[in-house]
Amino acid sequence: MILVNNNDNRDASINLALDEWCVRNLDVTDKNYILFYINSPSIIIGKHQNTIEEINSEFVSENNIKVVRRISGGGAVYHDEGNLNFSFITKYTNDRIHNFKKFTEPVLNALNSIGVNAILGGRNDITVEGRKISGNAQFSNTRSMFSHGTLLFNSNLENVVQALNVKIDKIQSKGIKSIKSRVANIKEFLNKDISIEDFKKILLENIFENIKNYPVFDLTEKQWGEVESIADKKYRTWEWNYGRSPEFNIQKIHRFDFGQIDARINVKDGIIQEIKLYGDFLGYGEMNEIENKLVGKKYKDTEIESALSEFKLNELIGDISKKEFAKFLFV
Repeated sequence: MILVNNNDNRDASINLALDEWCVRNLDVTDKNYILFYINSPSIIIGKHQNTIEEINSEFVSENNIKVVRRISGGGAVYHDEGNLNFSFITKYTNDRIHNFKKFTEPVLNALNSIGVNAILGGRNDITVEGRKISGNAQFSNTRSMFSHGTLLFNSNLENVVQALNVKIDKIQSKGIKSIKSRVANIKEFLNKDISIEDFKKILLENIFENIKNYPVFDLTEKQWGEVESIADKKYRTWEWNYGRSPEFNIQKIHRFDFGQIDARINVKDGIIQEIKLYGDFLGYGEMNEIENKLVGKKYKDTEIESALSEFKLNELIGDISKKEFAKFLFV
């Protein structure tokens, strides 16, 4: 096993780009690698998810939380400085695909060594006393693969709940409080107070079986440039993080002082395909002028606001600014 040095980067776009660079470029013929990283506040969306449906857009915007899509499947997760992420990069073999038991074993051993009675629960979660502390996902090609996961060490669990939108059916069947209680921080189960860096050292000691001078892979300046390029072309783009979302229909309803607006919006690949505006507001003019202007635009508040620049919304709809109207349609 070789540790990949991420130079303590906290940018989720860089760390996900590094994850991808490693799986596509490292020689895994007879070597395995481990990558650890911590991200500043961010939501990491699964490859096949609809970003808009998974996040609380208003909370994300107000708290400057970065939203980044990863190349592996699974669900959306919240990252912050209290969350330690790991990625095992290995050669692709059939017996390793979906074999989360194999990849989480050293993590489970490390947790149990410090008194945390962790088990692999369900398909891909690590739990303690029935509460989730880790979720895992995989990516593979014909040559190599990675199995990566989160470790909630001392995350802000309130932000976990606020940042991630829970689908209505889950709210009705489980309720917000029970959803919050299903996750936990590892720190809750420790007998002594340690930092996340101490926790990382314990993991490394278990993975490298107490070998002090374990091998470390340092990327060259050229290789870091390649990672930056992946981040710029993919993980920092709206097209990847939002535009790859599947087609969906959304209804936004809100009662303002001047009346109610009911918007029905169809979005495909992050682009507005159709929008209809209804309501009991007293403005005059034809709504189809606004509707036609928004078709073909990115489903993004700043793009919507820009497209409305020529309209006098106070006459067409009521006392609402373009920024407020764009926020209503998007958030």
